[in-house]
Amino acid sequence: METTTAEQQALFDDVQAGPPGLRYEGGFIDADEETELLALIAAMPLHEARYKGYTARRRVANFGTAYDYDDNRLLPGPPLPPELEPLRAKAAAWVGEAPEALSSALVAEYRPGVPLGWHRDVPDFETVVGVSLAGTARMRFRRYPPVQPKKADVLSLELAPRSAYVLRAEARWGWQHSVAPTPTLRYSITFRTRSALGRHRRTGT
Repeated sequence: METTTAEQQALFDDVQAGPPGLRYEGGFIDADEETELLALIAAMPLHEARYKGYTARRRVANFGTAYDYDDNRLLPGPPLPPELEPLRAKAAAWVGEAPEALSSALVAEYRPGVPLGWHRDVPDFETVVGVSLAGTARMRFRRYPPVQPKKADVLSLELAPRSAYVLRAEARWGWQHSVAPTPTLRYSITFRTRSALGRHRRTGT
């Protein structure tokens, strides 16, 4: 039986109990900041995400980089909107990086009932910082690669509106994550740093 959300929240409040490299903070931004970000997203030309010929139900916008899942290639993306720079600076300060190190940004819309399947982010990226807006979501974690996974092996973390999380180290590379179908409309803004592999692919060195 999967551990309850309250129990898992208690686990994640203790950094040593959750996957090493996972950090969560409620109230990362305030209500005014959230309102401004939601107004910005409402004006963005979001498009349905595509993965190897499959059209997902969530809508997205990429900045800094884009990714071709058919050829597994990282591509240049449009520049980050100036209105997202304060959030990027706050996220960078939280994780101890320079703002420009968070060179990739993904805005995603999750309409009610839309999930995100089990995955690890592509290896071109290293640190992952996500900020939740509007609705709640249950983020789930399981070890990677999964070996006959059971429900009891899945850890769950409730992502509240205006909260943030970061994935580094083992949480980034030794675990997969997914998002359960969202109960209400939700948005996320995810910043990522480039990995050594990603820089190698970009420069050809």
